[in-house]
Order: sequence, then C-alpha cells, then structure tokens
Amino acid sequence: MNRQTTISAGLLLFRRINGVVEVFLAHPGGPFWNRKDEGAWTIPKGLVNAGEEPLSAACREFEEETGICPRGPFIPLGSIRQKAGKTVHAWAWEGDADPERIVSNTMRMEYPKGSGRWRVFPEVDRCAWFDPATARQKINPAQAELIERLEAVLRQAPRLPQDQ
Repeated sequence: MNRQTTISAGLLLFRRINGVVEVFLAHPGGPFWNRKDEGAWTIPKGLVNAGEEPLSAACREFEEETGICPRGPFIPLGSIRQKAGKTVHAWAWEGDADPERIVSNTMRMEYPKGSGRWRVFPEVDRCAWFDPATARQKINPAQAELIERLEAVLRQAPRLPQDQ
C-alpha cells in the first residue's frame, strides 16, 4: 500500500448542547504520548493512500481510530501544515459520540526502542469532548486553526443544512 507520507486527512466532530459548541478530540496511544496532555490531542486523522480522495481517507481514518462511522454533510476546513511538515486536510461534521465507547485500531512498534521486542498499542487511547477554548490548549498547536475555522463557519451560518 503506497501512502503519501506527508499528506493526512481528518475529521473534526462537533456537537451543540444548549447552543454551546463542543469538539471531539483524540489522544494518541503508545508510550511516547502516555504522559503528554496539552498540545498532544488531535483530530482523528491519518495518511492518505496513493490515489485516495482526502475526504474518503478522513472518513476511513476517523472510523478506524474511533469505531464511529462519520455521516455528512461535511464542512471543509481547508488544510494546515504541522511543525514537522505534514499537511493535514480537514472537514468538520456535526454529530455525537460517547468517548467511553471508542474502539481504536492498533499499531505495532518496537518498545523500548532498540530492545527487539514488538508491542501493540491502540492508535488512540482515549477521546473526549472539549469546549473550543480548552480544545485549543489540548490540540496539536497547528491544528488549533481548524477549531477557529469551524467557529468562523458556525458564526456565519449557525444553522447548517441538516438543522433545517
């Protein structure tokens, strides 16, 4: 499977409770991220396969990392560039999810590095809902722009097509 190593795609799930917006973020699994919190959370996302449409990849990755099948309509949020150079294309969608019921796919890695022992870890070890201000503190700094873009869209069109 060929993958474009610097192109990822993901989805930002949001909900409105009594008019208050919350966003759903994922915390990466594995020993590197175990004790990291601020700046470690992310939108569920992953690499785009060669020839794959970014939105299709975003939906696939969201389902793989959370066990939730995303349902549109999807709101384009554009793309951002992370510190290490990876470009992330993103869309938002409105829905709901129970963070306690998340089921993530797994990854295999040598741990401790150089030990020759391979272990399996979930790609996402937990998910949670956050208000936008808290989410901007928790999320990878480059991805905070995606939350700001979602807020701008919701200010311009507070009632999305599925609301009508």
